[in-house]
Amino acid sequence: MTIRSILVANRGEIAVRIIRAARALGIRTVQVYSAADADMLAVKMADEAIDIGSPAPKKSYLNIEAVVNAAKAAGVDAVHPGYGFLSENADFADAVEAAGLIFIGPKGDAIRLLGDKVAAREVAARAGVPTVPGSAGRLATIEEARTVADTTGFPIMIKAAAGGGGRGIRIAGDLADLERHFPQASAEALAAFGDGGLYLEKVITKARHVEVQILGDGKNFIHCFERECSLQRRRQKVWEEAPSILLPAEVRARLCDSAVALAREVGYRGAGTVEYLYDETTREFYFIEVNTRIQVEHPVTEMITGIDLVEEMIRIAGGAPLSIRQEDVVARGHAIECRINAEDPAKGFMPAPGTITKLAVPDGEGVRFDTMLYEGYTIPPFYDSLVGKLIVWAETREACLTRLKGALEGLVIEGIATTIPLHLALAADDSVRRASFDTRFLEHWLETEFAAKAGATAEVA
Repeated sequence: MTIRSILVANRGEIAVRIIRAARALGIRTVQVYSAADADMLAVKMADEAIDIGSPAPKKSYLNIEAVVNAAKAAGVDAVHPGYGFLSENADFADAVEAAGLIFIGPKGDAIRLLGDKVAAREVAARAGVPTVPGSAGRLATIEEARTVADTTGFPIMIKAAAGGGGRGIRIAGDLADLERHFPQASAEALAAFGDGGLYLEKVITKARHVEVQILGDGKNFIHCFERECSLQRRRQKVWEEAPSILLPAEVRARLCDSAVALAREVGYRGAGTVEYLYDETTREFYFIEVNTRIQVEHPVTEMITGIDLVEEMIRIAGGAPLSIRQEDVVARGHAIECRINAEDPAKGFMPAPGTITKLAVPDGEGVRFDTMLYEGYTIPPFYDSLVGKLIVWAETREACLTRLKGALEGLVIEGIATTIPLHLALAADDSVRRASFDTRFLEHWLETEFAAKAGATAEVA
C-alpha cells in the first residue's frame, strides 16, 4: 500500500531526519513526545504531535502500548522507529502490525532472530559468513565458559546475547578475569535487556570495526558499501567514515558480498547494517552482529552513494520493490561524520544538558549538519547526549579532513559544552590523518594525547 502518513516513534535528531524524509515523499507526519520533549524541534516540524507520557523512557518512548495507541488515535498508516528505544524490539514490530499498521523495518521474526547474537552467528555461518571463534551457543554456567576459553585462549570477550550499545560486555585476560566478569556481564545484560544470556568470542587484537549497509525488499538485496567505525569510546562510536580507507579492493568485495548473502539468508526487508571486525594483518574479517534498523552513521553512506536510505526504507515498507540495482550503487569520494554530544570531553565527558544560547551551522559544498538544536532550546537531562552529527564530503580523504576542520571551526554551539574540541583534535592528529588506528586507539589517545592537549584528565574506562 502507499504510505500516506507516518508516526515517528523516536525523538531528537533522528526524529527530525525521518520527518524531513517523509516531507520529501509528501507524507503526513505525527510525532510522539514525552513531557520533557514538548519543545523539541521534531514536535514543531511534524503535522501533529501527541504526548505519550512522563520523561522516563519506560513511561514514554519505551512504552509499546502508549506508542501504538497514539498511532491508532492519529490514524496513521505506518510507524518509523528510528534508532534506539523500540527500534530493535520485535514485540513492538509485532504490536504495530497487530494494530493493522505498517512497521517501517524488518518483520518481528527477523528482528527477534538477528537480535539474538548467538542465533545471528548461526545465520551468518549458514550464509558462509566467517564468525569470530568462540562459543557455539549461549552459555548457562561458568563451567561452560571455562571449556570454551580452553579452546579459544585469552584474551576473550564476554558478550550479551541480546541488546547492544556496549552493555553486557567484558574482556577477560585470564581465567580469574573470566570468573569475575562472567556473572557481572550476565547481571548487566539482564538489567539492560531482560535477558542475562551470554556467549564468548576470541578477542581480535588490533581489529578495525567495519560495517556494511544493506537494503532489502524481502526478495532483492543490495549493499551500499562499507563504513569505517573504529574510533570508539567505551565501545560507542565517536567518528565514522565511508569508505574504509585502508580496506583492499578484494577484501571490500568479499565483505560486501557476504553482507548481501546474510540478508538473502533471512529475506531481509528494509535498511540494516552488518558489522564486522577486520584483522588488517591477516586481511580476514569476522561477523559481529546485525543491526536491524537505520544507523546513527547512515549519512556517510548517503554522502558517497547519493542514496536517501530513510526514503528507501519508507518506500520498501509501503510495498515497493527496491528502486536501486546493485550495479547502480557507486561510491564516490569520501565522507566523515562526527557525533556531536552534549558532553564535556575535558571533564571526563560529563553530560552537559542546558539551553542553546547561540547556534551557527556551517554550510557550503559537501557539508551537512543533522541536528535537533535551535537557539533557545533546552536539552533535557533524561536521554542520550547526542545533539547532532556533522557530516563532510570531499573527493579525497585528505580533502575531506581539511573541509572537516573548517566545518568544525564554523560550527558554533553556545550555552552547553560539546565534543567539538575532541573532534578538532582528532582531525589534526597524525595517526587519524593516516587512518592508522583500530578499535583500541581512541581510549589510549584520550588518556594521553588529548588529555595533554586539553590540560585535563579524560576518564575513559
